[in-house]
Amino acid sequence: MKYKRILLKLSGEALMGDLQYGIDPAILQQYAEQIKEVVDLGCEVAIVIGGGNIFRGVQGVASGMDRVQGDYMGMLATVINSMALQGALEDIDLKTRLQTAIRMEQIAEPFIKRRATRHLEKGRVVIFGAGTGNPYFTTDTAAVLRAIEINADVILKGTRVDGIYTADPEKDKNAEKFDTITYEEVYNKGLKIMDMTAFTLSDENNLPIIVFDMNTNGNLKNLVLGEKVGTLVTNN
Repeated sequence: MKYKRILLKLSGEALMGDLQYGIDPAILQQYAEQIKEVVDLGCEVAIVIGGGNIFRGVQGVASGMDRVQGDYMGMLATVINSMALQGALEDIDLKTRLQTAIRMEQIAEPFIKRRATRHLEKGRVVIFGAGTGNPYFTTDTAAVLRAIEINADVILKGTRVDGIYTADPEKDKNAEKFDTITYEEVYNKGLKIMDMTAFTLSDENNLPIIVFDMNTNGNLKNLVLGEKVGTLVTNN
């Protein structure tokens, strides 16, 4: 394996599949099976998942809601998604632990770095819910923060697009894909990969990011084995 320990970042919207909102069980199962493939290889997997399929704080703000209240509601949405993914993983006999940045002992452990690392060493999939536990920070930032804390080798950002393009490939047919790109080039070109806080944190800690299509079976496994999939963002 090229990557021994990964932080997989999934969007909540991806869980909707073709639905208008909520969780598509078929997508959930597909993701779980892909994760099992890399766990069976011996890869240590941590996961952060968004909550946009249930609630987004910024949407609440747009309708007049208090930003802090909206962000906390979004954090709870990520916990719902995390529990759903945990259930799907355990249905296929994977050992998991869910840790949250907001304490809710009845359903999850509180986030403790050493405990999370120990779970990973024992082959358990660790899911981090509730973002950073603070308003004004996205799950992208939570993913980078947790990746740094657990000493992950790479952040794998699973999307429905197969990499980073010069423009939105779903809107611009002439958009060109990057195989690799540096942080500086992303800044200069104004490309939207993660929010700026998350991206700057990753850059400062020299943590590579790979953006790839999670909806294509085999992509996650191929990435862990070192094959070129998606777009690599690095300092070099």
